[in-house]
Amino acid sequence: MDMQAYLLALALILGVGVVAWAVSVMIRNVAFVDSLWSLFFLIAAVVFAVQAAPLSARGLLVTLLVAIWALRLSIYITARNWGEPEDYRYQKIRENNDPGFAVKSLYIVFGLQGVLAWIIAMPLIPAIMNPGGIGLLETLAAALWLVGFVFEAGGDYQLAKFKREGSNKGRVLNNGLWRYTRHPNYFGDFCIWWAFYLFALAAGGWWTIYAPVLMTVLLLRVSGVMLMEKGITSRRPGYRQYVERTNAFFPGRPKSKSDLQAAELTR
Repeated sequence: MDMQAYLLALALILGVGVVAWAVSVMIRNVAFVDSLWSLFFLIAAVVFAVQAAPLSARGLLVTLLVAIWALRLSIYITARNWGEPEDYRYQKIRENNDPGFAVKSLYIVFGLQGVLAWIIAMPLIPAIMNPGGIGLLETLAAALWLVGFVFEAGGDYQLAKFKREGSNKGRVLNNGLWRYTRHPNYFGDFCIWWAFYLFALAAGGWWTIYAPVLMTVLLLRVSGVMLMEKGITSRRPGYRQYVERTNAFFPGRPKSKSDLQAAELTR
């Protein structure tokens, strides 16, 4: 592993985080850290690519896929949050850490997310920096990345379109990709990071498996599914029925009325 490149990536990520933190103090809104999350990975990927130059075919492909994923996600989140008040999650964190949240947010919001991104970016080092072409495992990884990108970008697009319709206020999106999983965007992110691990595996980085495992835990138990669904049934009455019919994470056939009745009888 190239420790120099890894530490340089950390320094740049934290540097960007400090600048973003200073801006957040001025505008009293830390929510735009969400726009930076994917860009932290892009910073790491660019550092690894520059340090590895000239890039191998696999290194070039992985760098390109990271850039497409990171820029798309950052632009989407920025557009979604533009002009909106601070996200309720960060309002709660602010409330729990006042007085002094302005200073504390440097490490509990920006610093924490920067370090997490740096840790999870580890598979990108062998995937980008180790020499290698495009073989069977790289092809499978690219296919898995594409599945993930379709679910993540497609789910975000369908949700944004749903929210633009005023008549949908208070309703639950339950068609398109959202018919098969309650969180197609998180499932897509899951696929993308396991795809990056497959690229690393092809380059001999089997030991970086902790990174996609950590990302999976975050998506399922920390900042993803569990957090998003906390209290949602009280805000959207129809969500309880949606939960009964639809898989939480992995896509699957929606449960029919007969399925639900049979499940009720077995309780």
